[in-house]
Amino acid sequence: MADAPDRYGFEAFDCAPALRLEATERLTELQFNVQRERIVRLEEMVERLEKRLWLAVYGVVAAILAQAFQPLLAVLP
Repeated sequence: MADAPDRYGFEAFDCAPALRLEATERLTELQFNVQRERIVRLEEMVERLEKRLWLAVYGVVAAILAQAFQPLLAVLP
């Protein structure tokens, strides 16, 4: 018997509830993957924004220090 079924002579079949459950599991997995990708992209955007913010802060501090030291440099010979 080369074509012998695996389970007690019954032919294997997929029932509708099992197929719906598998489809739901696949859909849920896809949704979680999409959410993970979105979170990764958001974290990258926040890191870039943080770098820009620090650059702006350093620029403002440099401008304030330059204005503070400008009169002192004008007095020195």
